[in-house]
Amino acid sequence: MLDTVIQGYNTLMNDYSDKRVKDWFLMSSPLPTLAMCLSYAFIVKVLGPRLMRDRKPFQLRKTLIVYNLLQVIFSTWIFYEAWDGAWGNGYSLRCQPVDYSTSPSAMRVARGCWWYYFSKFTEFFDTFFFVMRKKYDQVSTLHVIHHGIMPMSVWFGVKFTPGGHSTFFGLLNTFVHIIMYTYYMLAAIGPQMQKYLWWKKYLTVLQMIQFIMVFIHASQLLFIECDYPKAFAWIILLHAVMFYFLFYNFYQQSYKKREDKKKVAQQKKDDDDRANNRPVDVPQPVDSSIQNQAKTFWSNLTSTPCFLPAVTDSDVCEEMYSRPPVNSAARSAFMSDGAGSFGNRAFVSKSASA
Repeated sequence: MLDTVIQGYNTLMNDYSDKRVKDWFLMSSPLPTLAMCLSYAFIVKVLGPRLMRDRKPFQLRKTLIVYNLLQVIFSTWIFYEAWDGAWGNGYSLRCQPVDYSTSPSAMRVARGCWWYYFSKFTEFFDTFFFVMRKKYDQVSTLHVIHHGIMPMSVWFGVKFTPGGHSTFFGLLNTFVHIIMYTYYMLAAIGPQMQKYLWWKKYLTVLQMIQFIMVFIHASQLLFIECDYPKAFAWIILLHAVMFYFLFYNFYQQSYKKREDKKKVAQQKKDDDDRANNRPVDVPQPVDSSIQNQAKTFWSNLTSTPCFLPAVTDSDVCEEMYSRPPVNSAARSAFMSDGAGSFGNRAFVSKSASA
């Protein structure tokens, strides 16, 4: 039985993988990537919090500004490679096979896929910075799953299909990352930037739209003949569906949590007003049809300022959009902000790197 498994593994890796990438860094075997993903999960969930237990949170303001700026530049370059080398230069939205030749254009796309794979490791620092700043509420299970699974998913894309149909996901994802990391860079500068960051909540919508577009684009391969492995189409579809509903569940919980906090804060204010003989705000009655409409998912989504768990920073949301406790000072924008990651996240790799 074991011999059969080993033989099947060797056949898969030697006969079906792309020979052009076999000698590239980290491409000979999936084990180094798997080891780094597991190490990442151990560090951010166990080792990091243990090391930070008796330490004060790091501030990291300048570090975050530089890190996010580098991520913006890196994402912009990968997006440019994906667009200029593929999707803006002849790639078909309906069916795009992989070019396994060694032509300059085919090798350019393959190298872009590898760099996208590499970018998944740089995004680990999103979580490392959360741990160093003791923002443990940001290191959610969904956040860790999202970051931890992406390098492994993209590895298979680079190993077997470095180019073609599935790189559309990477194109969208790097575009979202450009905007996302730009937001975090600006937010890290300080409170003076907050008035220019009103568009944060629209990034949340953009993240969700990304998953929907990826799902629609990948699902085409299930109904048409295309010289592209359907197995990778299924992987991408499963990633898109899984993360969409995980994020949907996160939004529901996050939205309700913020609403509860707002109610508690309002109740404290009302009690304080009564104790000091100040007038108490009386909420105006709301039409039931409007109230029901406000509870719909898309209404909640567009009114929710937080990002996906991979890039969320709930204390920024509370600071900017919730009623602060009575007589409390607002926290600095930097102290509330962290480095984000894609969600959701993926580029020219066809590995369903959702």
